[in-house]
Amino acid sequence: MNDSSVVRRRASLGPNLHLVGKRHARSRLWTPALVLDLDAFEYNAALMAEYCRESGVALRPHAKTHKCTRIAEHQLRKGAIGISVATVREALIMAGVSKSILITSPVVGEAKLDAIASLVERVDELIIVLDSVEAARRLERRLKRSRRRIGALIDIDPGMKRTGVSDVRDALELARFVRGSSVINLVGVQCYSGMVQHIAEAPRRANVYRRELRRLETVLEHLERTGFRSKIVSGGGTGTFDLDRRSGIFTECQAGSYIFMDAQYNAVELFAAKPRSFKTALYVQSMVLSNNHQGAATIDAGFKSFAMDGPIPVPSRGAPPSAAFQYYGDEFGRITFQSKRKVDLGTKVEFVTPHCDPTVNLHDFYHCVRGERLVDIWPIDARGTL
Repeated sequence: MNDSSVVRRRASLGPNLHLVGKRHARSRLWTPALVLDLDAFEYNAALMAEYCRESGVALRPHAKTHKCTRIAEHQLRKGAIGISVATVREALIMAGVSKSILITSPVVGEAKLDAIASLVERVDELIIVLDSVEAARRLERRLKRSRRRIGALIDIDPGMKRTGVSDVRDALELARFVRGSSVINLVGVQCYSGMVQHIAEAPRRANVYRRELRRLETVLEHLERTGFRSKIVSGGGTGTFDLDRRSGIFTECQAGSYIFMDAQYNAVELFAAKPRSFKTALYVQSMVLSNNHQGAATIDAGFKSFAMDGPIPVPSRGAPPSAAFQYYGDEFGRITFQSKRKVDLGTKVEFVTPHCDPTVNLHDFYHCVRGERLVDIWPIDARGTL
């Protein structure tokens, strides 16, 4: 590696690169820093792969959670059949490591359809979801120009009213159109319910979800009556995985957050029978930069470091007992506690992320640790909203 490439690598992996390989680097990180506990992460990846094998369900984990090709590579090595993504840009980046990609959101717009046409040439299998005949027609027109074929799933709305066909009639109409296409190959259906993933009690979540799955079963029954048997039934998430794997409906699982866990999912009873569950692997490390007031300290992690659509970040390391976090500005957070003693300036305080997916999207790197050693730094190479 020449001098210029060393400089580029250092610039691209941030100010903590010089700490890689050092034993006590975790407490010396430039903050705010996104910290990935590799032991917990690898445990979670192996456990999910084991559960899927036991259940006869393929694993196609969702990269919208981690947005990182290094993590996707690890999941594929552990037996994932491909990678799920939310955006076309994620697909373009994950095509560098996975030969099978499923884009789980509808794709429209000339520029994105052009990208889809080029992406078909880079992977062995590209599948997108469709939820309207009009979207399918636009995709067909673009693919006919390039003479490329693509796989498609009909997106079924379980009641969220976000994306997906809302009734059997629309599903059948879309299926008839796609089955008549010379460039789109209908391979199955997708169904994902984000509304139930974080219902804390397992029995209540199961009751709500079963009603939603009846919609999916009804669509599948009507499709089969018309001569179409779905090769792929894809969907589910970390919160419904236990139900999905036992339902006998899904052929593959799209769960994503299981690799990290967060404050939201740690409050959810994921398994009714309480077998081995997933470990917390992702944290945001901050530093105390002001301690002028009794029972409180200001840290350097605020709105720009944590996603705000979930619960409050949970202190896990470095904070006094019973400490609580408060948002205190763009750059600042605050911890409050009962002790009259001050927390020393420069103290590192780590938090369990409130909602892992959007928190990850605020950071550039994972600082990968084993205990106190910084093992590596992985770029979050698919971050962003495109």
